[in-house]
Amino acid sequence: MQAHQQEQSTDPVWVQICEAGELDPMARLVSRLAILQHTDAQDCTFYRPDEFDADAEEEDLGDAKVLFLGPFQVPAEWDEAERAEFFGEDDPECFVSAYIECEALPASNQYFTAESGDYLACMQSDGRVQMFYLYDYFEDDSGRKCVLIREDEEQE
Repeated sequence: MQAHQQEQSTDPVWVQICEAGELDPMARLVSRLAILQHTDAQDCTFYRPDEFDADAEEEDLGDAKVLFLGPFQVPAEWDEAERAEFFGEDDPECFVSAYIECEALPASNQYFTAESGDYLACMQSDGRVQMFYLYDYFEDDSGRKCVLIREDEEQE
């Protein structure tokens, strides 16, 4: 690990973020950097709806990297009722798993943490924008692993 990266792991803001989530700051930094630098990680932009006004324009949170892992795999221990409750009316084939990391430094004003209910927009190789809804997430020392729902309506 480079000296600059080592310094980030002891940054008080980063340490506070990690400790709030009961995460090891060094291990979480290693995973953060691995996701941000991964050759398959895609650029995306995050948006957060106004929780008090459904008609208001979404807040542009900023840029992030998303590393798609593939279709969401239902835990083996889930029974049919749990699966039905999780997917609701949505097509299970639209659910994907991904790691997400904000590109901004944690101590900066531009840093954000992706939350359930956020939207992300990814530019596809053919120039189309694909939207995803952040449905659920789990964070541990390996990163913030999210369950996304791919929106069927493509943006141009």
